Amino acid sequence: MQATTAPTPGKYWQWRGHNVYYVRAGEKQSQRPPLLLVHGFGASTDHWRKNITGLCQDFEVFAIDLLGFGRSAKPKLQYSGDLWRDQLHDFISEVIGQKAVLAGNSLGGYAGLCVAAQRPDSAAGLVLLNSAGPFSESQPTSEPEALQSEIQPPKQTSSLQKVLSDSVKWIFQQPLAQSLLFQYVRQRWVIRQTLEKVYLDKSAITDQLVEEIYRPAYDPGAMEVFVSVFSTPQGEKFDVLLKQLTLPLLCVWGEADPWINARECSKKFRQYYPELTEHFLTAGHCPHDEVPDRVNQLLGDWVLSIPK
Repeated sequence: MQATTAPTPGKYWQWRGHNVYYVRAGEKQSQRPPLLLVHGFGASTDHWRKNITGLCQDFEVFAIDLLGFGRSAKPKLQYSGDLWRDQLHDFISEVIGQKAVLAGNSLGGYAGLCVAAQRPDSAAGLVLLNSAGPFSESQPTSEPEALQSEIQPPKQTSSLQKVLSDSVKWIFQQPLAQSLLFQYVRQRWVIRQTLEKVYLDKSAITDQLVEEIYRPAYDPGAMEVFVSVFSTPQGEKFDVLLKQLTLPLLCVWGEADPWINARECSKKFRQYYPELTEHFLTAGHCPHDEVPDRVNQLLGDWVLSIPK
């Protein structure tokens, strides 16, 4: 059983009239850019607790709850990569005060890529950890769809099963079905069951981790956020963003991720951004939480290698 790590206490920042929660640790470093850690779907700053404590000796470290998640407000909005891009860009500008290296897991990786590609004045570099997001020529890979896959038939190629798959997708777009699905996926036992599918090291799935995901799912507005993420039109495709990217890029892949085929995604990333640095780790969808010491070392060493 892995030892528990207490989350670092945080504070609130007002953005567009909404409370946004963030954590800051470590001291500003004159020769090193600050780090901004961005969580995945359904997670929060708590998911980075092992990385914050591991990196703050050498870097000024920030972690933020995207609007709609964690301890941040959950207003009724259209949630999208554009919204979170603007949130992260403004946070860097108003709170951090200098270019930051963004590190994002899954949905947070997509949000970070939107910033680095479309608001490059905010970013000193980008780290993607099993990032979710759609490529133009393929079906999207994102956590909401992965959640759907928990209770829908496996993808097959026959025309009958394609019709069934399309029907399931249509059902998931109906408000009642979305409400029922949300009531289902936010139960503690379902959260634990989902984590057991996407974590390779089961000892990393602690009661603390389950509670950190469970708690925000019962905040007012949480269901509306969930529904919006399902129903909002997808943002810019990964390949388009990668073509726009001019900053240093590090990809860290947990190879045992059942939601994202790391080797296949790596080929696509290299096709559109061949100069990236990447590492493959023995971990699942959340390598930063499963093998935090290894991720902290790789991330820290890479940031120090970025040209000033």
